[in-house]
Amino acid sequence: MNKADRIKKYSRQAAMYERNRKAHSLGQWRSRLVQSARGRVLEAAVGAGANFPFYPKEMVDEVVAVDFSPEMLRKAKEAAKEYGIPTTFMESDMDHLSFPPDSFDTIVSTLSLCSYEDPLTVLHQFNHWCRSGGNILLMEHGLSSNRLLAIAQQSLDPLILRIEGCHHNRDIMNIVDRSDLRLKTAEHYWAGCIHLIWAEPNKKDQTDPSTLSENPNIFQ
Repeated sequence: MNKADRIKKYSRQAAMYERNRKAHSLGQWRSRLVQSARGRVLEAAVGAGANFPFYPKEMVDEVVAVDFSPEMLRKAKEAAKEYGIPTTFMESDMDHLSFPPDSFDTIVSTLSLCSYEDPLTVLHQFNHWCRSGGNILLMEHGLSSNRLLAIAQQSLDPLILRIEGCHHNRDIMNIVDRSDLRLKTAEHYWAGCIHLIWAEPNKKDQTDPSTLSENPNIFQ
């Protein structure tokens, strides 16, 4: 699926993402995760701003919100205004995004590793962009720990990818373990399909993201 088709697919889903935000879909998990956000925050693939209701405003100086869908960003801007979150918006995909090292105190990514062509490189970028001692907060979905459910996910993944634009069969914890990040703690729900992950950058022997050439098929 080329980039233009992916953008159109997600833009068509923006109204649904907005409804989920207003219904506080997965709000208990989002709140639990983003309460750890501090300082200058990068939110990757912000979508319609579903995390904005849960940011601790007294602890967050600014959110830099990135998405490649202009329609998603339009919805997210409305959410930022509604919840009083100081936000700078950037229209970009992660493959072309660049920040200086140590640009952020916190990086937030929720339900987005499923859609990147190369999620491992994205995590290496997070490690590069987050300051030492900062937080990298992930809520991701992927391959179930239940064998029968995992078989179904593998079988249905090509269809779901065409419909939704994301993979349901990625081994999220394996990807995190292979990244430069230092895992602090993780929680797993829905038969191991949902992961809440608290990590921090590991600056020792970190990989330069620009040198990576991962084959995205290894994550499928």
